[in-house]
Amino acid sequence: MTRKSFKTTLIALSLASIASLGFVAPAAAAGSFSLSIATGSPRHAQELRAGMQIFNILNSLENRGDIIRQNGRNNAAGLRQSGNGNFGTVWQEGEGHQGRLDQNGNGNAYGVYQFGRNTDVNVRQIGNSQTGATIIFGF
Repeated sequence: MTRKSFKTTLIALSLASIASLGFVAPAAAAGSFSLSIATGSPRHAQELRAGMQIFNILNSLENRGDIIRQNGRNNAAGLRQSGNGNFGTVWQEGEGHQGRLDQNGNGNAYGVYQFGRNTDVNVRQIGNSQTGATIIFGF
C-alpha cells in the first residue's frame, strides 16, 4: 500500500468512525467543540476530498456534488453551489443543528459534520480549488 493510499484510507476511516460514535453529555452541560481543517497543498486537498467521498460512499450516499443528510430532529441545513466541479456535504446527527455551506467558484470541496445538539456552522467558499472540513460536537 502506498503512503498516499494509506493516508486516504486513514482519513476515510477516521470520518466513518466519528460518524458512527454515540455521544452522551451530562444533563447540565452546554457547549461544543470543533475541529476545522483547511488544506495547504493540492496533494492534501485531494486526500481530504477523497476521504469525504469515501465517507459518503460508506454511509450509502450517492457520490454527487451536493449531499445533505440529517438524522435527528429540529435540524436545518442548506447547501448552495455556484460554479463547476464543487463537492459539498452537510451531515447532521442529533438535534437542533443549523448548518450552511455556500460554494461560489470551481473545484471546491467542503464537509460540515455536526454531532450532538445545538451547533451552528456557516461556511462560505469563494474562489477556486479550496478544500476543507468542519467537525463539531455539541453538548
